[in-house]
Amino acid sequence: MINVLVISQSSPFDDLNIRDALDMTLIFAAVDQNVSWLFSGPAVLALKKHQHPSAIGIKDFFKNIKTLEIYDVENIYVCEKSLFDYGLSKHDLLVPAKTLNFSEQQALIRNQKHVVNI
Repeated sequence: MINVLVISQSSPFDDLNIRDALDMTLIFAAVDQNVSWLFSGPAVLALKKHQHPSAIGIKDFFKNIKTLEIYDVENIYVCEKSLFDYGLSKHDLLVPAKTLNFSEQQALIRNQKHVVNI
């Protein structure tokens, strides 16, 4: 099994980058890759509970993030500083995620065969 890391750094309300990252993560999981997903910067907002994107005309794909466990995607990571910057804690997130500081993120990236930055 190959280690693959998907990194999201864009706001979930700009373009479809988070949706594309979700699709890519599920594709890697479907072909039996050891896939991890790191949320950094405004991307952490995609994991925030109790959002209503339909109110601003965006399809609610955030609920699909909760299905990652079904596909054996259990390695969800969030940037510790980004959570702090947006006033969030691990308890505010849709799914269980491990917080990583900068050096831990660098170590995670080094341990991957492939890194996809969306």
